[in-house]
Amino acid sequence: MKMLNPEEEREAEVTWEDQRNINSFSLLNARMTNLESTYAEKSKEKEYLDDLTGELELADEDEPVKYKIGDSFVTLTLEECMKRIEDEREALDRDMEGLSEKMSGVQDKMGELKVLLKTKFGDSINLDR
Repeated sequence: MKMLNPEEEREAEVTWEDQRNINSFSLLNARMTNLESTYAEKSKEKEYLDDLTGELELADEDEPVKYKIGDSFVTLTLEECMKRIEDEREALDRDMEGLSEKMSGVQDKMGELKVLLKTKFGDSINLDR
């Protein structure tokens, strides 16, 4: 953590509105962290599905495939299994797109608050992630 030089310090009274903006920034920052974590989990799950698709392409078409649904395994044909995986991949893509849009909205709001707060408090407030 860096200490501010006396020249960089800015005395500013923190109003109720300023405190509300600081709290809003903090909440948005926490929400952004959660969204990023969820996005990373979905991305990893999509990678697993891609790997699984690659493995199944090498499988024999006549051989049944055990497919996990919840806590149970169901025997499916290769074609049915590939269809389900494709459906899951599409659902993940939609989820990830929605998360990306939410993250963009949160970043925009955080940017607005950051400009507002930095204008008033300068370097005496830390708004970096």
